[in-house]
Amino acid sequence: MELDQARQRLQELGLERAAHMLDAELETAIHAQSPYLTFLNRLLDVEISERQRRNLEVRTKLAHLPYRKTLDEFDFSFQPSVDERLIRELGTMAFVARHENVLLLGPPGVGKSHLAVALAIKAIELGISVYFVSLTYMIEDLRKAYMENRLNKRLRIYTRPKILVIDEIGYHPLDELAANLLFQVICARYERGSIVLTSNKSISQWGELLGDEVLATAVVDRLLHHSHVINIRGNSYRLKERMRTGIDPSLNAMKK
Repeated sequence: MELDQARQRLQELGLERAAHMLDAELETAIHAQSPYLTFLNRLLDVEISERQRRNLEVRTKLAHLPYRKTLDEFDFSFQPSVDERLIRELGTMAFVARHENVLLLGPPGVGKSHLAVALAIKAIELGISVYFVSLTYMIEDLRKAYMENRLNKRLRIYTRPKILVIDEIGYHPLDELAANLLFQVICARYERGSIVLTSNKSISQWGELLGDEVLATAVVDRLLHHSHVINIRGNSYRLKERMRTGIDPSLNAMKK
């Protein structure tokens, strides 16, 4: 049967989605009396859409995002300190072409990681490579590589993507080796790739965080040279959710 043969040919060419949808698209074309070229283009569109979906899924998996959050899900009205126009502009990814950084600073719970993930998703949708990592994981990963004398090879994991997202900087002070490893990552990416980072520490506190004012100055200098600094000074989203469910946060504080 010619239909079965056509389906088999599509499968042999690796057009699995087109092969799966062949019957349905053919039936639609017959009822609509579509020209042959219209039918062919619709069938190819189905295959292209499926491949784009799979590519997006693979790139998202490779980015190691902790969850999926979009810019449209961010409540800008709850955080008026965030310039929505700037965030939307960053969402175009023009800053990546200029190798600029994005620093999201503020106390816990104000949406820093949400924005970082949302920008990462925008980048992935545009075909830009992304790698998301917490500072703690990155340091421990590089520390192990350093001890095993394979640091240069492992550093490529953090220097290869066009965007490196470093989450949760500032929750734990860094020892001398950890601070040096962070410095190496930032130096390697300086004017070569973009960094999006979140931190609960202000820039003035990084000397204490890294335990070395000179090293901190060198790190901050490279981060700020081409950067967008977004200071979020608002209420915690987690506090907002507790209030929405009718839980008085002060009661939890009293129990601690």
